[in-house]
Amino acid sequence: MYKEVHKVEDFKRILLKLSGEALAGSRGFGFDEATCLDVADQVKQLTDSGKQVAIVIGGGNFWRGRNSSKIIERTKSDQIGMLGTIMNCVYVSEIFRTKGMRTEVFTPFTVGAFTTLFSKDGAIEALESGKVIFFAGGTGHPYFSTDTGTTLRAIEIEADAIMLAKAIDGVYDSDPKVNPNAKKYDRISIDQVLDEQLQVVHLTATIMCYEN
Repeated sequence: MYKEVHKVEDFKRILLKLSGEALAGSRGFGFDEATCLDVADQVKQLTDSGKQVAIVIGGGNFWRGRNSSKIIERTKSDQIGMLGTIMNCVYVSEIFRTKGMRTEVFTPFTVGAFTTLFSKDGAIEALESGKVIFFAGGTGHPYFSTDTGTTLRAIEIEADAIMLAKAIDGVYDSDPKVNPNAKKYDRISIDQVLDEQLQVVHLTATIMCYEN
């Protein structure tokens, strides 16, 4: 069965996952300020309409975990990636502030005075006060992607929907960058994603969505 709820208007509390690569724009690395300002304008439309918005940002515009180095041990590589997501969230939150939004960045571990230590109560209180909140640092543990961190935080804050903004325009049965004949799905169930092991998000995150 497919749910007939697909419009952003139907949701009150949204968790938006942005890829780090998307923030880099055509530069391919770091930040493209014009792109970030455009994202801020779109999110402000949501908050102005009364939506509660939480955001997770990947770190791929700086570091891609195990894919960024073949000699650095996996745990350390993932920790570098966590720091990349913190830089992204601090930067984008400040861009949002220039547009008149109030923001707060949460991390699962202490980062001096830069961020707030995550708690469910604190995050929900910030959302209900009208802030756009950012979840940086992933889950705080290696071997978990920001996809998994996204799903975990969405469950914890009781989000109505997860929305993904990635460098690809939808869900395909194979990688359209590799296979020009890849089939794009207009609608798809979580069961089909699991059965076909489609790379919408990492498998661990998919299973968490299925279970919740």
